[in-house]
Amino acid sequence: RLNLAHGSSAEHAARVAAIRDAARVAGCEVAILADLPGPKVRLGPLAGGTVDLAAGGAFRLLGGADVTHEGDATGASTTHPGLASDLRPGDHIQLADGAVELVVTAVEGATVLTTVEHAGTLRSRVGVNVPAERLSLPALAEHDLELARLAVDTGIDLLGQSFVRTLRDVEDLRSVIGPGGPAIVAKIETRPAVDGFEAIAAAADGVMVARGDLGLELPFEDVPMVQKRLVAMARSMGRPVIVATQMLESMLTAARPTRAEASDVANAVLDGADAVMLSGETAIGTFPVLAARAALRIAASAEAGAPPLLSGADAGGVGAGSRAQVSLAIAAAALAASDDEVTVLVAAGRTPAGAVAAAAQRPGVPILAVVPNARVARVLLVVRGVWPVVPSDPASAADPGAVSAAALLRDPAVLAMLPERGRAVVVAGADGGGAERIEVLAVRAAPGP
Repeated sequence: RLNLAHGSSAEHAARVAAIRDAARVAGCEVAILADLPGPKVRLGPLAGGTVDLAAGGAFRLLGGADVTHEGDATGASTTHPGLASDLRPGDHIQLADGAVELVVTAVEGATVLTTVEHAGTLRSRVGVNVPAERLSLPALAEHDLELARLAVDTGIDLLGQSFVRTLRDVEDLRSVIGPGGPAIVAKIETRPAVDGFEAIAAAADGVMVARGDLGLELPFEDVPMVQKRLVAMARSMGRPVIVATQMLESMLTAARPTRAEASDVANAVLDGADAVMLSGETAIGTFPVLAARAALRIAASAEAGAPPLLSGADAGGVGAGSRAQVSLAIAAAALAASDDEVTVLVAAGRTPAGAVAAAAQRPGVPILAVVPNARVARVLLVVRGVWPVVPSDPASAADPGAVSAAALLRDPAVLAMLPERGRAVVVAGADGGGAERIEVLAVRAAPGP
């Protein structure tokens, strides 16, 4: 996951190229999720990189100041020229995910005067949180549009849209990146996004419960239940859902997570999340590899000990007659035809829709997604329980759903992914784009073709 709020376009392009090169060396596909900055207000640079603010001290936010001006313990510039017009005396401002809290005492022109209510340490370019419903910044500023076009040009797989507030925000981004662009992951981190979640999720390709900023928009005690509700709603609509922010926060400086953090990651898995995401733990933490391994160990343990999740997919939640509705119905029918001998569900189609729909059902067996190219395969890497594969045969790669199931399972690339014995339920044309069919075939009974 790349945060496009930090660094230049050239640096972003170089990182994408480095990831692709490393993936080729490793012989695997790696999905890249890039986050747009969105209407996020940030501090400008600070002298020395960090400053300590003491409780009761005065601190100025310079809304119209030159963002290259270096701030100090008395004040700093911000990236939002109109910040002063969005605030009034008595408003609370959270800095650095709530590490520091300010209270507005006065607004003088483009300068916001505040008092430090909760002390703490600030780094350059940390976030400045004000009530989202009053923030006058557009959902997609010119810089966001440039970065969205960069994401298309560099082959980014998933594009995280930050600080989504309405359905229109997602539609506007879709119009910029076009139908062949990255999959859109709407980040739910504002109160308006929680209130309009169903429409936003239906318009996006996936959602992220971004708890850092969400915990500043809502009372922190409400966030756990909001998380559970949004994960359940996303599953019911057949939308992949990521839970993010502060998953293993202590591992910024510690080699082991706290027990509470281990429970938090496990509970996200048990809630039905498709993925959990590390951010600061691996971006600026002291133990990035240990943090990634810890998240993996916790998730694997939770999966192994979890009771089967009941299907939450509901075709009615995504709009009558839509491709997603058809896919959900096909996947549900395929699972209903399963028996105890079924060891794999194969979803073959031109798009990710069929595999995503099948994953929403949480079938309890791996889902082998046979797709026509690596780009579609990488999008599916964020979907729980799905193993994407591009067939070796050029004919079946062009449209896997049009090839007979028996021929598909004989393809060397597909064959290599199948379990050694059991039965496969094959949903061909599972993306709703062709003539769907369901077949149950025996999988090889012993190692070898």
